[in-house]
Amino acid sequence: MTVKSIEVRGVSKAYGGVIANREISLEVEEGSITGLIGPNGSGKTTLFNSIVGYHPIDEGEILFEGQPIQKLKVQKIARLGLLRTFQQTRIYSKMNCVDNMLISIPHRTAGWRDMLTPYSADDLDRAKNLLEFVGLYEKRNLISGELSFGQQKLLEFAMALMNRPKVLLLDEPTAGINPTLINGLIDRLLLANSEFGITLFVIEHNMRVIMNLAEKVYCLAHGELLAAGPPNEIQNDQRVIDAYLGAH
Repeated sequence: MTVKSIEVRGVSKAYGGVIANREISLEVEEGSITGLIGPNGSGKTTLFNSIVGYHPIDEGEILFEGQPIQKLKVQKIARLGLLRTFQQTRIYSKMNCVDNMLISIPHRTAGWRDMLTPYSADDLDRAKNLLEFVGLYEKRNLISGELSFGQQKLLEFAMALMNRPKVLLLDEPTAGINPTLINGLIDRLLLANSEFGITLFVIEHNMRVIMNLAEKVYCLAHGELLAAGPPNEIQNDQRVIDAYLGAH
């Protein structure tokens, strides 16, 4: 029996008169890597924002491990183990990489008093180990704003792992990354899934990345679910091809 980490049931979201998501239903199985594709403006990021609580949905229901979460705040959803990264990185650009990792520890975000609590040796070891995992150990003392954009994305990924997520939503993880780094990022995502047991839900435009990562892919177009299935089927689905071609 498959266990569902995320269930999206008939979710709709509009901004004024613009419908960003219309009656979307999908599932992300526990332990899986699931892809979400679609042309620009198809509603992918809106759906991610809805799942993690950044804005209320208009209709429908979102469940995490069987629990309705659509009325919960972002912080509460994060404490349940559901996190996301962003297209544009959110790091502390004037702090070094190790300090970025340490400030990402969940209780550090509660307030300045918590941030003043001394870090443990275990915290520091975990931060360094995760920086090594993403290939940034040698840059651990470098100010993060001096990293390349691709390296900043790797740092943000490591910061998310510092929170020990159960499910991680990745919004275009390879966008803006030097092509020479993409294979390494794919390998680390696969390892995070297999070794750390983290379920991944990935928005990605690079079909080669999706083919190498995802077991199942959903495609959105004009705010609606257009197709769902294994990546090889989605890649050759004429409706998907037409949606991308029609976007140019």
